[in-house]
Amino acid sequence: MKEEKKLWDLFTKKEEYDPPILDEYERFPYYLSKSRDIFEPKVSKFLIENGFKPEYPDKKKFAVCLTHDIDVIKQRYLIYAFNSFRSVIKGNIRDALKYPTYAINKRNHPYWNFREIMKLEEKYGATSSFYFLALEPGEQNYNYDLKTLRDEIRYIDARGWEVGLHGGHRSYNNYEDLYKKKEKLENVLGKNVIGYRNHYLRFKTPETWELLSKAGFKYDTTFGYNDCAGFRNGMSHPFKPINLKTGKEIDIVEIPLTIMDCTLLRDYMRLDFNGAWDVTKKLIDTVAKYNGVITILWHNTYMQDENLEFYEKILKYCHEKDAWMTSGKDMIKWWEQ
Repeated sequence: MKEEKKLWDLFTKKEEYDPPILDEYERFPYYLSKSRDIFEPKVSKFLIENGFKPEYPDKKKFAVCLTHDIDVIKQRYLIYAFNSFRSVIKGNIRDALKYPTYAINKRNHPYWNFREIMKLEEKYGATSSFYFLALEPGEQNYNYDLKTLRDEIRYIDARGWEVGLHGGHRSYNNYEDLYKKKEKLENVLGKNVIGYRNHYLRFKTPETWELLSKAGFKYDTTFGYNDCAGFRNGMSHPFKPINLKTGKEIDIVEIPLTIMDCTLLRDYMRLDFNGAWDVTKKLIDTVAKYNGVITILWHNTYMQDENLEFYEKILKYCHEKDAWMTSGKDMIKWWEQ
């Protein structure tokens, strides 16, 4: 019973209720957690060992939820000028000439790459979710107007991929802001939005889940650590969270986030290509072992050069392991059935 109590506290993330310390973005980071074995999904392991047998489409053994947060689609003119000048210094005139075209036509920019991402995923029989910000000019990290992406957003949806909301800095803890941004994206998309992830992975347990349920979302996929890959609450399966303050289940499904590109490669773990792949492969193999779901977040800004190669390596490896690679939208359809 003592071990089961530990698993219950891990699953419900009891330690995250009213914590005395948070990081600069009011997040509960991994370095504050008492549960240190983050690469082992202890709760999912317990469920599987006690008879839980998820069945995926086409008898797949495990699933991969592929997601992309669209934070940036253009850069400042000063950056274009700097990159162009640097290319001239290096003697690369071809690159020097391409940067001014990004300023003239934003569709030429490598971050305007939604269709290229879809084409790559289609090569491996996969679909994914694209989460778009719905910020207003003047808001923190504002980079684009949703209306300029209307055709792309509707194209993504029409092809069978998913368009979801990437909530702003205040959305995780402010119902009015959350609902306003949901409506804004739905007006551009022309249909209801059911999937969500918050910007900077800002999240408050359990309040964010309650707000998302109230706003009409069917699922969230924010729940992962920003500073370390792995299983935040020991789950490698979708789940309905429990509010320990009320003792009730919250009417929303969490598809927990497992791996984020910048966590592995740049901002936090700072692994090199081989080290990052070792961690990624271990997590994929672990999820496969427990017939689970691994959620991958790969930004559109990470779809160049070595980072693009890494993402394709994930797709190729999961395809070879016969995984079901899909969007959050289709994951929820499976869950409901």
